[in-house]
Amino acid sequence: MDRDLLPDAARRGFLGRRALGQGMLIMTLSASLPLFQPSSSPNASGIHGFAVYMGLYLVALGTGGIKPCSSALGADQFDGADPAELVTKGSFFNWYYFAINIGSLLSATAIVWIQDNVGWSVGFGIPMLVMALGLAVFVAGRNFYRYKRRPPGHCSSPLTRVAQVVVAAVRNCRLELPDDPSALHELLLPSSSSLGSTTKEEEEGDYCRIAHTSQFRFLDKAAIVEENKKGKKKKAGPWKQCRVSQVEELKMLLRMSPVWASLLLFFAATAQMSSTLIEQGMAMDTRVFGFTVPPASLSTFDIASVLLWVPLYDALLVPLARRLTGESRGFTQRQRIGAGLALSALAMAYAAHVEAWRLSMAAAAARETEGKKRVGIMWQAPCYFVMGAAEVFASIGMLEYFYDQSPEGMKSLGTALAQLAIAGGNYLNSGLLGAVASATGWITDDLDEGHLDYFFWFMAALGVANLLQFVYCSTRHKG
Repeated sequence: MDRDLLPDAARRGFLGRRALGQGMLIMTLSASLPLFQPSSSPNASGIHGFAVYMGLYLVALGTGGIKPCSSALGADQFDGADPAELVTKGSFFNWYYFAINIGSLLSATAIVWIQDNVGWSVGFGIPMLVMALGLAVFVAGRNFYRYKRRPPGHCSSPLTRVAQVVVAAVRNCRLELPDDPSALHELLLPSSSSLGSTTKEEEEGDYCRIAHTSQFRFLDKAAIVEENKKGKKKKAGPWKQCRVSQVEELKMLLRMSPVWASLLLFFAATAQMSSTLIEQGMAMDTRVFGFTVPPASLSTFDIASVLLWVPLYDALLVPLARRLTGESRGFTQRQRIGAGLALSALAMAYAAHVEAWRLSMAAAAARETEGKKRVGIMWQAPCYFVMGAAEVFASIGMLEYFYDQSPEGMKSLGTALAQLAIAGGNYLNSGLLGAVASATGWITDDLDEGHLDYFFWFMAALGVANLLQFVYCSTRHKG
């Protein structure tokens, strides 16, 4: 196997694992070596803080390299032209997300217990060793992976190819588009190919060719062929003139933008599990069968829901839906995402109902002189459980959608857009919380004096509007 043909996903995945391993090593050392302990010397606190932040940033950098590339490389192992492997590829994304949540469950339970009862150095050291083992297994399997050739003429970075189209279109903005799209740069007509009159260069250029579309016509200006005074074609660089297939790659990414935008609100809703739902839980009765349940620990119900729904979806729902719809995967990707959006809105409505009940109980208890009765925290569990089901539909459907709809050579960029939606949703949630808290007073330090239920209803209403927008755009989108 030619090592020059290693795909970008594998290379970036390797670099991501290495950065993540280095970050975990620094975190382990910051908790182990006396030099990094804040009490060892007057300057140690600064050194400790620097080491911790350096480790955290390396972990974040490594995660950004691993998550998009590992899913893309895994999906590349299946032949989309083989109907049997196409169905198996759909299952791959399910079990890939299942494995991620297994790791999240171990991290939220076993690793947290070790950090609290054994020590932070051991708590960081175990993930570091597991990461090193994972890197070794990844490298050891390099001879068994399926590698896809990069299309001829593709530069190393998909972002560079996208930037070239934008820059070329802007530079050619004053030029007139030809009425015949065959006059655009390197658009090979089918008749020419069928006659066998193509040159070797044209045959290579036809590799992974994308048919011209009339949408986003401004971008076609990046492929305009200029002529000199003698009527001959001018030679231009890639920042002045792009191939039609390269322009169509950017168009394919733009067509996914409505789905991407819809997912921002979905992940803003799931972000409530690490923000407002925890605040709500702190104002509830945390005693369950004589034990005190930390509000943040209820997120394990979300993980448990994912671990339950993935096998149910793959083993029961998909075969049943396949018989009803005729789809090889049971549901289309957009149907699956839409179901997740609907479930997230339902979870927000349930949270609003629980909060309204909690507020009524708190108001009644305030009027009584006897003990204050509070709503039990386990009433939050169904909300987390529904959120887990929503993730199985929307999050996994998102990974599959962005991978399949991305151009060849940009699969890891497509899955990176999916991860960017998660980050964007969390930032959107922070903005919404700040805006609502300052403008309405619904979210206060003492939740009994506020109206967190109104905020949950607000999120539910946004979820319904988002679902309607998604359905509208999906009916118009041509995949």
